[in-house]
Amino acid sequence: MKKLIFLTTSVLIFKICFAQNDTIEPIIHTFLGNYERNYYGQNPPDKLEVIWKLYLGKGKTVISRAKGEREWEGAGWTGQPLLIRENGKLFLIQGAYDHHLKKINAENGKIVWQYKFDDVVKGTGSLWHNSKAINPKEEWIILQGSRLGVGNYLDSKHIPSYRAISYLTGEELWRLDVRWGASYSRDVDASAVLLNDTVYIGLENGYFTIFDPDPQQARMKDDMLQPVILEEHNLFEKKDVRAHKYNVVTESSPALLNNKIYIASGSGHVYGFDLKKGKIDWRFDIGSDIDGSAIVTRDSCILVTIEKQYIEGKAGIFKLNPKRKDDEAVEWYFPVNDTTYASWEGGIIGSAGVNDKYIEGNQKALCCVVDIEGYLYVLSHEEISGNIVMGPNNKYRHNSPKMVFKYKTGPAISTPLITENKIIAATYDGIYLFEYDSNFSFKLLDHFPAPFESTPIIYDNKIYVASRDGYLYCFGSK
Repeated sequence: MKKLIFLTTSVLIFKICFAQNDTIEPIIHTFLGNYERNYYGQNPPDKLEVIWKLYLGKGKTVISRAKGEREWEGAGWTGQPLLIRENGKLFLIQGAYDHHLKKINAENGKIVWQYKFDDVVKGTGSLWHNSKAINPKEEWIILQGSRLGVGNYLDSKHIPSYRAISYLTGEELWRLDVRWGASYSRDVDASAVLLNDTVYIGLENGYFTIFDPDPQQARMKDDMLQPVILEEHNLFEKKDVRAHKYNVVTESSPALLNNKIYIASGSGHVYGFDLKKGKIDWRFDIGSDIDGSAIVTRDSCILVTIEKQYIEGKAGIFKLNPKRKDDEAVEWYFPVNDTTYASWEGGIIGSAGVNDKYIEGNQKALCCVVDIEGYLYVLSHEEISGNIVMGPNNKYRHNSPKMVFKYKTGPAISTPLITENKIIAATYDGIYLFEYDSNFSFKLLDHFPAPFESTPIIYDNKIYVASRDGYLYCFGSK
Protein backbone atom coordinates (compact mmCIF):
# COMPACT_ATOMS: atom_id res chain seq x y z
CA MET A 1 0.00 0.00 0.00
CA LYS A 2 1.09 3.58 -0.50
CA LYS A 3 2.74 5.45 2.35
CA LEU A 4 -0.10 7.28 4.11
CA ILE A 5 -0.37 10.85 5.29
CA PHE A 6 -2.73 11.11 8.26
CA LEU A 7 -5.17 14.02 8.21
CA THR A 8 -7.43 15.01 11.09
CA THR A 9 -8.59 18.40 9.89
CA SER A 10 -12.31 18.92 10.36
CA VAL A 11 -12.91 20.84 7.15
CA LEU A 12 -10.70 20.36 4.12
CA ILE A 13 -10.50 23.62 2.17
CA PHE A 14 -8.36 23.86 -0.93
CA LYS A 15 -7.81 26.81 -3.19
CA ILE A 16 -5.95 25.39 -6.15
CA CYS A 17 -5.19 27.15 -9.41
CA PHE A 18 -5.75 24.90 -12.42
CA ALA A 19 -5.52 27.62 -15.05
CA GLN A 20 -4.38 31.22 -15.17
CA ASN A 21 -7.22 32.77 -13.19
CA ASP A 22 -9.37 29.81 -12.20
CA THR A 23 -9.77 28.64 -8.59
CA ILE A 24 -11.69 25.81 -6.98
CA GLU A 25 -12.68 25.93 -3.31
CA PRO A 26 -14.61 22.93 -1.98
CA ILE A 27 -17.00 23.90 0.82
CA ILE A 28 -18.93 20.62 1.24
CA HIS A 29 -16.66 18.06 -0.45
CA THR A 30 -18.11 14.82 0.95
CA PHE A 31 -21.11 13.46 2.86
CA LEU A 32 -21.71 15.52 6.02
CA GLY A 33 -19.03 17.97 5.00
CA ASN A 34 -15.78 16.40 6.15
CA TYR A 35 -14.20 13.07 7.03
CA GLU A 36 -15.38 13.36 10.62
CA ARG A 37 -18.94 13.59 9.19
CA ASN A 38 -19.90 16.58 11.35
CA TYR A 39 -19.92 19.75 9.22
CA TYR A 40 -22.84 21.07 7.15
CA GLY A 41 -21.86 24.56 5.99
CA GLN A 42 -22.40 27.98 7.54
CA ASN A 43 -25.08 30.63 8.21
CA PRO A 44 -28.49 28.96 8.00
CA PRO A 45 -31.46 31.20 7.12
CA ASP A 46 -34.39 32.22 9.33
CA LYS A 47 -37.08 31.23 6.82
CA LEU A 48 -37.92 28.45 4.38
CA GLU A 49 -39.07 30.56 1.45
CA VAL A 50 -38.37 29.02 -1.95
CA ILE A 51 -35.61 31.02 -3.65
CA TRP A 52 -35.57 28.63 -6.62
CA LYS A 53 -36.37 25.02 -7.39
CA LEU A 54 -35.15 22.69 -10.12
CA TYR A 55 -37.05 19.65 -11.35
CA LEU A 56 -34.61 16.74 -11.18
CA GLY A 57 -36.72 14.26 -13.13
CA LYS A 58 -37.63 10.63 -12.56
CA GLY A 59 -36.19 7.26 -13.52
CA LYS A 60 -36.72 3.52 -13.32
CA THR A 61 -34.92 1.18 -10.97
CA VAL A 62 -35.22 -2.57 -10.45
CA ILE A 63 -36.07 -3.70 -6.93
CA SER A 64 -35.60 -7.41 -7.70
CA ARG A 65 -36.59 -10.04 -10.24
CA ALA A 66 -39.65 -10.83 -8.15
CA LYS A 67 -40.73 -7.25 -7.40
CA GLY A 68 -39.80 -5.77 -10.76
CA GLU A 69 -39.27 -2.11 -11.63
CA ARG A 70 -40.25 1.04 -9.80
CA GLU A 71 -40.17 4.65 -10.94
CA TRP A 72 -38.57 7.05 -8.47
CA GLU A 73 -38.68 10.84 -8.65
CA GLY A 74 -36.37 13.60 -7.45
CA ALA A 75 -33.62 12.38 -5.10
CA GLY A 76 -33.46 10.46 -1.84
CA TRP A 77 -31.06 8.74 0.55
CA THR A 78 -28.46 10.03 1.21
CA GLY A 79 -28.74 12.63 -1.51
CA GLN A 80 -26.77 15.44 0.12
CA PRO A 81 -25.32 17.82 -2.49
CA LEU A 82 -21.68 18.86 -2.65
CA LEU A 83 -20.96 22.59 -2.67
CA ILE A 84 -17.99 24.12 -4.52
CA ARG A 85 -16.92 27.70 -5.15
CA GLU A 86 -15.50 28.03 -8.65
CA ASN A 87 -14.15 31.39 -9.80
CA GLY A 88 -16.18 33.11 -7.09
CA LYS A 89 -19.46 31.36 -8.02
CA LEU A 90 -21.18 28.56 -6.12
CA PHE A 91 -22.04 25.22 -7.72
CA LEU A 92 -23.80 22.10 -6.47
CA ILE A 93 -23.12 18.48 -7.38
CA GLN A 94 -26.38 16.57 -7.02
CA GLY A 95 -27.23 12.95 -7.78
CA ALA A 96 -30.79 12.26 -8.91
CA TYR A 97 -33.28 9.50 -9.59
CA ASP A 98 -33.35 10.29 -13.31
CA HIS A 99 -29.98 8.41 -13.39
CA HIS A 100 -27.95 11.63 -13.71
CA LEU A 101 -25.25 13.31 -11.68
CA LYS A 102 -25.70 17.05 -12.20
CA LYS A 103 -23.55 20.14 -11.80
CA ILE A 104 -25.88 23.01 -10.93
CA ASN A 105 -25.42 26.76 -10.53
CA ALA A 106 -26.29 27.34 -6.87
CA GLU A 107 -27.39 30.92 -7.49
CA ASN A 108 -30.16 30.16 -9.99
CA GLY A 109 -30.62 26.37 -10.22
CA LYS A 110 -29.44 26.10 -13.83
CA ILE A 111 -27.81 22.83 -14.93
CA VAL A 112 -24.22 23.16 -16.15
CA TRP A 113 -23.69 19.53 -17.15
CA GLN A 114 -25.08 16.12 -16.30
CA TYR A 115 -23.59 12.63 -16.52
CA LYS A 116 -25.80 9.57 -16.97
CA PHE A 117 -25.38 6.46 -14.83
CA ASP A 118 -27.08 3.12 -15.51
CA ASP A 119 -29.51 3.53 -12.59
CA VAL A 120 -30.75 5.97 -9.98
CA VAL A 121 -28.05 7.90 -8.11
CA LYS A 122 -28.65 7.67 -4.36
CA GLY A 123 -25.56 8.41 -2.31
CA THR A 124 -23.42 11.51 -1.95
CA GLY A 125 -20.12 11.70 -3.80
CA SER A 126 -16.68 12.85 -2.70
CA LEU A 127 -14.65 15.52 -4.48
CA TRP A 128 -10.95 14.72 -4.84
CA HIS A 129 -8.11 17.00 -5.90
CA ASN A 130 -5.69 15.08 -8.09
CA SER A 131 -2.47 17.05 -7.64
CA LYS A 132 -0.66 14.86 -10.20
CA ALA A 133 -3.10 15.57 -13.03
CA ILE A 134 -1.65 16.53 -16.39
CA ASN A 135 -5.00 17.08 -18.08
CA PRO A 136 -7.13 19.81 -16.37
CA LYS A 137 -10.26 17.64 -16.58
CA GLU A 138 -8.56 15.10 -14.30
CA GLU A 139 -7.54 17.60 -11.61
CA TRP A 140 -10.87 17.74 -9.76
CA ILE A 141 -12.70 14.42 -9.72
CA ILE A 142 -16.06 13.39 -8.27
CA LEU A 143 -16.24 9.81 -6.99
CA GLN A 144 -19.89 8.79 -7.10
CA GLY A 145 -21.94 5.63 -6.68
CA SER A 146 -25.33 4.47 -7.95
CA ARG A 147 -27.66 1.47 -7.85
CA LEU A 148 -26.60 -1.60 -9.80
CA GLY A 149 -28.10 -0.67 -13.20
CA VAL A 150 -31.50 -1.15 -14.85
CA GLY A 151 -31.39 -4.50 -16.62
CA ASN A 152 -28.81 -5.84 -14.17
CA TYR A 153 -29.36 -8.19 -11.27
CA LEU A 154 -27.23 -9.35 -8.37
CA ASP A 155 -25.76 -12.18 -10.42
CA SER A 156 -24.97 -10.05 -13.49
CA LYS A 157 -21.41 -10.47 -14.68
CA HIS A 158 -20.43 -6.80 -14.38
CA ILE A 159 -21.85 -4.05 -12.13
CA PRO A 160 -19.82 -0.83 -12.60
CA SER A 161 -21.78 1.12 -9.97
CA TYR A 162 -18.93 3.37 -8.75
CA ARG A 163 -17.41 5.94 -11.09
CA ALA A 164 -15.05 8.87 -11.42
CA ILE A 165 -16.46 11.96 -13.13
CA SER A 166 -14.58 15.12 -14.09
CA TYR A 167 -15.86 18.05 -12.07
CA LEU A 168 -14.99 20.47 -14.86
CA THR A 169 -16.48 18.65 -17.84
CA GLY A 170 -18.81 15.91 -16.54
CA GLU A 171 -16.84 13.26 -18.46
CA GLU A 172 -16.35 9.72 -17.16
CA LEU A 173 -12.74 8.98 -16.17
CA TRP A 174 -13.06 5.38 -14.94
CA ARG A 175 -15.62 2.90 -13.55
CA LEU A 176 -15.21 0.36 -10.77
CA ASP A 177 -16.81 -3.05 -11.33
CA VAL A 178 -18.28 -3.95 -7.91
CA ARG A 179 -17.85 -7.68 -7.51
CA TRP A 180 -20.46 -10.10 -6.23
CA GLY A 181 -19.81 -11.15 -2.65
CA ALA A 182 -21.79 -12.43 0.31
CA SER A 183 -24.13 -9.42 0.27
CA TYR A 184 -27.39 -9.17 -1.66
CA SER A 185 -26.37 -5.77 -3.09
CA ARG A 186 -23.74 -4.41 -5.45
CA ASP A 187 -24.86 -0.77 -5.22
CA VAL A 188 -22.68 2.04 -3.84
CA ASP A 189 -24.27 4.56 -1.46
CA ALA A 190 -21.25 5.57 0.61
CA SER A 191 -19.09 8.66 0.36
CA ALA A 192 -15.36 7.89 0.32
CA VAL A 193 -12.51 9.05 2.51
CA LEU A 194 -9.48 10.07 0.42
CA LEU A 195 -6.07 10.20 2.12
CA ASN A 196 -2.76 10.58 0.32
CA ASP A 197 -4.46 9.93 -3.03
CA THR A 198 -5.94 6.66 -1.76
CA VAL A 199 -9.66 5.84 -1.54
CA TYR A 200 -11.20 4.17 1.53
CA ILE A 201 -14.84 3.18 1.13
CA GLY A 202 -17.35 0.54 2.16
CA LEU A 203 -19.24 -0.91 -0.80
CA GLU A 204 -22.67 -2.51 -0.56
CA ASN A 205 -21.13 -5.86 -1.47
CA GLY A 206 -19.88 -5.89 2.13
CA TYR A 207 -16.20 -5.08 1.57
CA PHE A 208 -14.08 -2.20 2.85
CA THR A 209 -12.24 -1.38 -0.35
CA ILE A 210 -8.99 0.55 -0.73
CA PHE A 211 -7.83 1.66 -4.17
CA ASP A 212 -5.91 4.18 -6.25
CA PRO A 213 -8.29 6.74 -7.86
CA ASP A 214 -5.78 8.26 -10.30
CA PRO A 215 -7.11 7.87 -13.88
CA GLN A 216 -3.53 7.66 -15.15
CA GLN A 217 -3.02 4.51 -13.06
CA ALA A 218 -6.29 2.87 -14.15
CA ARG A 219 -6.14 -0.20 -16.34
CA MET A 220 -8.41 -1.72 -19.01
CA LYS A 221 -10.22 -4.73 -17.60
CA ASP A 222 -13.33 -6.37 -19.06
CA ASP A 223 -13.54 -3.56 -21.62
CA MET A 224 -13.70 -0.94 -18.86
CA LEU A 225 -11.05 1.48 -17.63
CA GLN A 226 -10.89 0.53 -13.95
CA PRO A 227 -8.90 1.76 -10.93
CA VAL A 228 -6.41 -0.57 -9.27
CA ILE A 229 -7.76 -2.11 -6.04
CA LEU A 230 -5.05 -2.27 -3.36
CA GLU A 231 -6.87 -4.07 -0.53
CA GLU A 232 -10.26 -5.46 0.48
CA HIS A 233 -11.45 -6.28 4.00
CA ASN A 234 -14.66 -8.07 5.04
CA LEU A 235 -17.20 -5.94 6.91
CA PHE A 236 -19.06 -9.03 8.07
CA GLU A 237 -18.49 -12.36 9.77
CA LYS A 238 -19.58 -15.66 8.21
CA LYS A 239 -22.35 -16.10 10.78
CA ASP A 240 -23.79 -12.68 9.88
CA VAL A 241 -24.56 -13.76 6.32
CA ARG A 242 -27.00 -16.42 7.43
CA ALA A 243 -28.38 -14.46 10.40
CA HIS A 244 -29.11 -11.42 8.19
CA LYS A 245 -30.18 -13.45 5.15
CA TYR A 246 -27.39 -11.91 3.05
CA ASN A 247 -28.16 -8.37 4.27
CA VAL A 248 -24.55 -7.52 5.10
CA VAL A 249 -24.79 -4.32 3.07
CA THR A 250 -22.58 -1.37 3.95
CA GLU A 251 -24.40 1.90 3.21
CA SER A 252 -22.57 4.11 5.70
CA SER A 253 -19.68 6.43 4.91
CA PRO A 254 -16.35 5.87 6.70
CA ALA A 255 -15.24 8.43 9.28
CA LEU A 256 -11.73 9.49 10.28
CA LEU A 257 -10.64 9.77 13.92
CA ASN A 258 -7.08 9.75 15.25
CA ASN A 259 -5.50 7.91 12.33
CA LYS A 260 -8.25 5.31 12.29
CA ILE A 261 -11.20 4.92 9.97
CA TYR A 262 -14.47 3.84 11.59
CA ILE A 263 -17.26 2.34 9.53
CA ALA A 264 -20.66 0.90 10.48
CA SER A 265 -21.88 -2.14 8.62
CA GLY A 266 -25.29 -3.64 7.93
CA SER A 267 -23.84 -6.86 9.31
CA GLY A 268 -24.31 -5.39 12.79
CA HIS A 269 -20.76 -4.31 13.61
CA VAL A 270 -18.80 -1.07 13.82
CA TYR A 271 -15.23 -1.56 12.63
CA GLY A 272 -12.06 0.43 13.22
CA PHE A 273 -9.36 0.25 10.53
CA ASP A 274 -5.89 1.27 11.72
CA LEU A 275 -4.15 3.26 8.98
CA LYS A 276 -0.67 2.58 10.36
CA LYS A 277 -1.18 -1.16 10.78
CA GLY A 278 -3.24 -1.48 7.60
CA LYS A 279 -5.81 -3.72 9.26
CA ILE A 280 -9.08 -3.79 11.19
CA ASP A 281 -8.14 -3.92 14.88
CA TRP A 282 -11.31 -2.70 16.63
CA ARG A 283 -14.87 -3.96 16.48
CA PHE A 284 -18.05 -3.24 18.38
CA ASP A 285 -20.82 -5.81 17.99
CA ILE A 286 -24.48 -4.80 17.95
CA GLY A 287 -26.20 -7.27 15.65
CA SER A 288 -28.74 -4.91 14.07
CA ASP A 289 -28.77 -3.42 10.61
CA ILE A 290 -26.82 -0.14 10.73
CA ASP A 291 -27.35 2.35 7.92
CA GLY A 292 -26.10 5.61 9.44
CA SER A 293 -22.46 6.69 9.43
CA ALA A 294 -20.24 6.88 12.50
CA ILE A 295 -20.11 10.54 13.58
CA VAL A 296 -17.01 11.91 15.32
CA THR A 297 -17.48 14.08 18.42
CA ARG A 298 -15.15 16.70 19.90
CA ASP A 299 -14.26 14.35 22.79
CA SER A 300 -12.94 11.73 20.34
CA CYS A 301 -15.94 9.42 20.48
CA ILE A 302 -18.29 8.22 17.76
CA LEU A 303 -22.09 8.31 17.54
CA VAL A 304 -23.72 5.29 15.87
CA THR A 305 -27.44 5.07 15.05
CA ILE A 306 -29.22 1.71 15.24
CA GLU A 307 -32.08 0.35 13.14
CA LYS A 308 -34.70 -1.98 14.63
CA GLN A 309 -33.86 -5.12 12.69
CA TYR A 310 -32.33 -8.42 13.88
CA ILE A 311 -32.36 -7.26 17.53
CA GLU A 312 -34.62 -8.14 20.47
CA GLY A 313 -34.54 -4.80 22.27
CA LYS A 314 -35.13 -1.22 21.25
CA ALA A 315 -33.07 0.50 18.57
CA GLY A 316 -31.57 3.93 19.17
CA ILE A 317 -28.18 5.64 19.25
CA PHE A 318 -24.87 4.72 20.89
CA LYS A 319 -22.03 6.98 21.95
CA LEU A 320 -18.90 4.83 21.79
CA ASN A 321 -15.36 5.50 23.02
CA PRO A 322 -13.10 3.59 20.60
CA LYS A 323 -10.21 3.73 23.05
CA ARG A 324 -12.04 0.94 24.86
CA LYS A 325 -13.38 -2.38 23.64
CA ASP A 326 -16.56 -4.38 23.90
CA ASP A 327 -19.18 -3.19 26.40
CA GLU A 328 -16.68 -0.85 28.08
CA ALA A 329 -16.68 1.27 24.91
CA VAL A 330 -20.27 2.42 25.61
CA GLU A 331 -20.48 5.96 26.97
CA TRP A 332 -24.28 5.88 26.77
CA TYR A 333 -27.22 4.47 24.85
CA PHE A 334 -30.47 6.26 23.98
CA PRO A 335 -33.32 3.92 22.94
CA VAL A 336 -36.32 5.00 20.86
CA ASN A 337 -39.73 3.41 20.46
CA ASP A 338 -40.43 0.65 17.96
CA THR A 339 -42.65 1.85 15.12
CA THR A 340 -43.04 0.36 11.65
CA TYR A 341 -43.05 2.76 8.70
CA ALA A 342 -42.90 1.67 5.05
CA SER A 343 -40.28 -1.13 4.96
CA TRP A 344 -38.57 -0.08 8.20
CA GLU A 345 -39.26 -1.80 11.49
CA GLY A 346 -38.24 1.23 13.53
CA GLY A 347 -35.17 2.81 15.06
CA ILE A 348 -32.94 5.43 13.49
CA ILE A 349 -31.94 5.07 9.83
CA GLY A 350 -30.07 8.32 9.18
CA SER A 351 -26.94 9.53 10.94
CA ALA A 352 -26.73 11.82 13.97
CA GLY A 353 -26.19 15.55 13.62
CA VAL A 354 -23.81 17.29 16.07
CA ASN A 355 -23.02 20.94 16.80
CA ASP A 356 -19.41 20.22 17.82
CA LYS A 357 -17.88 22.18 14.92
CA TYR A 358 -20.05 25.24 15.65
CA ILE A 359 -19.57 25.80 19.38
CA GLU A 360 -16.76 27.08 21.58
CA GLY A 361 -15.78 27.09 25.22
CA ASN A 362 -18.42 25.98 27.69
CA GLN A 363 -21.27 25.71 25.21
CA LYS A 364 -23.16 22.43 25.37
CA ALA A 365 -22.26 19.76 22.85
CA LEU A 366 -25.52 18.53 21.35
CA CYS A 367 -26.53 15.77 18.97
CA CYS A 368 -29.85 15.24 17.25
CA VAL A 369 -31.61 12.40 15.44
CA VAL A 370 -35.02 11.76 13.90
CA ASP A 371 -36.42 8.27 14.28
CA ILE A 372 -38.86 6.20 12.24
CA GLU A 373 -41.59 6.87 14.81
CA GLY A 374 -41.35 10.52 13.75
CA TYR A 375 -39.65 12.34 16.63
CA LEU A 376 -36.73 14.74 16.59
CA TYR A 377 -34.59 14.15 19.69
CA VAL A 378 -31.93 16.62 20.83
CA LEU A 379 -29.46 15.18 23.34
CA SER A 380 -26.64 16.73 25.39
CA HIS A 381 -24.09 14.14 24.34
CA GLU A 382 -21.51 14.93 27.02
CA GLU A 383 -24.01 14.72 29.90
CA ILE A 384 -25.48 11.66 31.55
CA SER A 385 -29.11 11.82 32.70
CA GLY A 386 -28.78 9.38 35.58
CA ASN A 387 -31.19 6.95 33.93
CA ILE A 388 -30.14 3.38 33.19
CA VAL A 389 -31.49 1.72 30.02
CA MET A 390 -31.24 -1.66 28.36
CA GLY A 391 -29.11 -2.04 25.25
CA PRO A 392 -30.44 -3.12 21.86
CA ASN A 393 -30.09 -6.82 22.64
CA ASN A 394 -31.50 -6.61 26.19
CA LYS A 395 -28.23 -8.00 27.55
CA TYR A 396 -26.45 -4.96 28.99
CA ARG A 397 -27.49 -1.91 30.97
CA HIS A 398 -26.12 1.46 29.93
CA ASN A 399 -26.15 5.06 31.01
CA SER A 400 -28.46 7.34 29.06
CA PRO A 401 -27.76 10.94 27.96
CA LYS A 402 -29.69 14.04 28.97
CA MET A 403 -32.50 14.85 26.53
CA VAL A 404 -33.07 18.60 26.06
CA PHE A 405 -35.76 18.68 23.34
CA LYS A 406 -38.28 16.42 21.61
CA TYR A 407 -40.62 17.34 18.76
CA LYS A 408 -42.99 15.43 16.48
CA THR A 409 -41.66 16.08 12.97
CA GLY A 410 -42.80 12.95 11.19
CA PRO A 411 -40.58 9.97 10.26
CA ALA A 412 -37.24 10.50 8.54
CA ILE A 413 -34.20 8.73 7.16
CA SER A 414 -32.41 12.02 6.49
CA THR A 415 -29.71 13.31 8.84
CA PRO A 416 -30.77 16.44 10.78
CA LEU A 417 -28.33 19.36 10.88
CA ILE A 418 -27.49 21.30 14.02
CA THR A 419 -25.36 24.45 14.34
CA GLU A 420 -24.68 26.82 17.23
CA ASN A 421 -28.31 28.02 17.22
CA LYS A 422 -30.31 26.29 14.47
CA ILE A 423 -31.63 22.81 13.65
CA ILE A 424 -32.80 21.73 10.19
CA ALA A 425 -34.70 18.44 10.04
CA ALA A 426 -35.87 17.07 6.67
CA THR A 427 -38.58 14.43 7.06
CA TYR A 428 -41.31 12.68 5.09
CA ASP A 429 -43.70 15.31 6.50
CA GLY A 430 -41.59 18.25 5.39
CA ILE A 431 -38.52 20.25 6.36
CA TYR A 432 -38.47 21.96 9.77
CA LEU A 433 -36.33 24.93 10.82
CA PHE A 434 -35.78 25.46 14.57
CA GLU A 435 -33.87 28.05 16.57
CA TYR A 436 -32.59 27.53 20.12
CA ASP A 437 -30.65 29.47 22.75
CA SER A 438 -28.18 28.67 25.54
CA ASN A 439 -31.07 27.85 27.90
CA PHE A 440 -32.31 25.16 25.50
CA SER A 441 -35.39 27.16 24.62
CA PHE A 442 -36.45 25.88 21.18
CA LYS A 443 -38.66 27.69 18.68
CA LEU A 444 -40.04 26.46 15.35
CA LEU A 445 -39.20 29.19 12.83
CA ASP A 446 -40.67 27.62 9.71
CA HIS A 447 -41.93 24.45 8.05
CA PHE A 448 -42.22 23.52 4.37
CA PRO A 449 -44.40 20.51 3.50
CA ALA A 450 -42.82 18.06 1.03
CA PRO A 451 -41.43 14.51 1.34
CA PHE A 452 -37.68 14.52 2.02
CA GLU A 453 -35.19 11.65 2.32
CA SER A 454 -32.07 13.59 1.34
CA THR A 455 -29.82 15.40 3.80
CA PRO A 456 -29.60 19.20 3.37
CA ILE A 457 -26.62 21.55 3.39
CA ILE A 458 -26.51 25.18 4.55
CA TYR A 459 -24.55 28.15 3.27
CA ASP A 460 -24.85 31.93 3.19
CA ASN A 461 -28.42 32.08 4.54
CA LYS A 462 -29.64 29.32 2.23
CA ILE A 463 -30.56 25.65 2.54
CA TYR A 464 -30.16 23.27 -0.40
CA VAL A 465 -32.00 19.94 -0.32
CA ALA A 466 -33.62 17.53 -2.81
CA SER A 467 -37.10 16.07 -2.35
CA ARG A 468 -38.98 12.96 -3.40
CA ASP A 469 -41.53 15.32 -5.01
CA GLY A 470 -39.04 15.66 -7.87
CA TYR A 471 -37.42 19.01 -7.05
CA LEU A 472 -34.13 20.31 -5.72
CA TYR A 473 -34.94 23.28 -3.49
CA CYS A 474 -33.01 26.37 -2.49
CA PHE A 475 -34.65 27.76 0.67
CA GLY A 476 -33.96 31.06 2.39
CA SER A 477 -35.37 34.54 2.96
CA LYS A 478 -36.47 36.30 -0.22
